Amino acid sequence: MLIKNNFHKLLSGRFRGRAVAYLLAVLLLVLMSYYLPRLLPGDFVTAMYSGSPVTLTGEQEAELRTHYAAGDSLGHYLVSLFFLDWGFSFAFLTPVSSLILAALPWTLFLVGGAHLLSTLLGFIAGVEAAWRRGAVEKGLVAVMTFLEGIPEMGTGVLLLLLFSLYLGWFPAAGGETAYAGYSLPRWCLDVLHHTALPFITLVGAYLPGSFLLARGGMVVVLHSPFIKTARAKGLPPLRVRYGHAARNALLPVVTRFGLRFAFMLTGALVVESIYSYPGLGTLLFKAISLRDLPTIRAIVLFSSLLVLVINMALEVLYERLDPRVQHEL
Repeated sequence: MLIKNNFHKLLSGRFRGRAVAYLLAVLLLVLMSYYLPRLLPGDFVTAMYSGSPVTLTGEQEAELRTHYAAGDSLGHYLVSLFFLDWGFSFAFLTPVSSLILAALPWTLFLVGGAHLLSTLLGFIAGVEAAWRRGAVEKGLVAVMTFLEGIPEMGTGVLLLLLFSLYLGWFPAAGGETAYAGYSLPRWCLDVLHHTALPFITLVGAYLPGSFLLARGGMVVVLHSPFIKTARAKGLPPLRVRYGHAARNALLPVVTRFGLRFAFMLTGALVVESIYSYPGLGTLLFKAISLRDLPTIRAIVLFSSLLVLVINMALEVLYERLDPRVQHEL
């Protein structure tokens, strides 16, 4: 009974410690999302009218700056967030929450799908390569190491030039054909056609890292005593490979998956910009170009909070995959 009570006290103390840490992190992220965008050079008025044929007088510029600065205090920002008001976009003249909700599904479909597929393929390929050591494994390691060093920008530009501008097989920009009026099945095919090149670009960027991480973890695990014991018991190779070895090599891959997924909203900014894909990356790029502070703040804060949520989910998942993690926390 005493041991049980002490265990519950330990769990409650650990939970309180985590809760306090996450609350402090949320407060820090809110403050950073407010102050960091203000460090950008220039302002919305300068960005909006610098290339415009409209010429403003000094008095007009001052009036516009006063107008856009109204309600831009930290207190107003905190009160708005408390009531779940993410702000109003200067450039797009609409609530920022509407912009995020419109762009988020496109990013989830593109980046989430590419990340999930590349992690799954990379993990399976890494496990099989570590299990079947030989010339093929060495060749795969060499190829994946080479691909890991190629930036997403280089792959994206190359695929765009070759398959879109030169061969004309895929659209050069956008997520769908504008004003086409397709039926639902035809629209789905059209979206897949537009998404193919950025999807391949991201899979090619994410796959090598997952493969090398899974392969490296498997190589270490395969030399462990419990693997030799499993083989000595006469267990089937498939069960030894995935039921014992691969499961213990899974934690680093899960960590990478979680961190990559958390940063996918802003991590795909380059790829989405290259293909003019209508996701959060493109929205953030446009907002930064126009110095649209409310939109920048909302996307930065949304992405940061997503990192915290996924980090919390990873902690729970770690304890399910490896109970030893619970005792080390």
